[in-house]
Amino acid sequence: MSEKAYERVKLARDNQRPTGVDYIRNIFRSFIELHGDRRYGDDTAIVGGIGRLNDIPVTVIAIEKGHTAKERSARNFGAPHPEGYRKALRLMKQAEKFGRPIICFIDTSGAYCGVGAEERGQGQAIAENLLEMSTLCVPIISLLVGEGGSGGALALAVADRVWMMQNSVYSVISPEGCASILWKDSELAEKAAASLKLTAEDAKTLGVVERILSEKDMGTKAFYERIRAMLCEELEELSKDPELVGKRYDRFRRIGTKVEA
Repeated sequence: MSEKAYERVKLARDNQRPTGVDYIRNIFRSFIELHGDRRYGDDTAIVGGIGRLNDIPVTVIAIEKGHTAKERSARNFGAPHPEGYRKALRLMKQAEKFGRPIICFIDTSGAYCGVGAEERGQGQAIAENLLEMSTLCVPIISLLVGEGGSGGALALAVADRVWMMQNSVYSVISPEGCASILWKDSELAEKAAASLKLTAEDAKTLGVVERILSEKDMGTKAFYERIRAMLCEELEELSKDPELVGKRYDRFRRIGTKVEA
């Protein structure tokens, strides 16, 4: 069991997996990237802007890791700074103002925990996203495409629908970090991975996500067309719901109410 869970972690971290930018380029038309949080700067770990999902104008936000060593360094390995989360929130509030649905792609081991990030209010930036996303009056869909680590991932996942790719993971902490804290030995990461219940199947069983997406033909035109069709179908349903905010609140209140026998 532990090996199976940790194998999923390694697959989620594979640098050949499609990243947020890959999904944006292949699913949305006429994407225009927007920059900056209007307070400090522009965080390259988060890419956001406006595009078209078929004929629907949407706001798209993605945590981007990159593929090559150079790209990953430039993107801070997908670990956003506070200004990244504030940029995301600025774009989400803008989306609400103009009635655009929001689609988020998540792939991060966690928010950046450096001194500068803490000085600029990393915890507050994440908390503000959680609060504001819970009250946005437009449909929100969040898709975990790789790693979903801690508050860094949750800051873009307070959504009406949360989906996971088949080999993505979603956890409060990395297996290595968990093992280091509990057993003072990061080599026990496999054991920690099983205990954390971080696979897509675990998350769906616990009510954390609604849907697990197959990775068949991942990266091909057919794969992206399938994701596009699913997003269009879901947005059409959500856009007709007059009780969107209340149901989103109830969705998160239900998490954790299931008790294992």
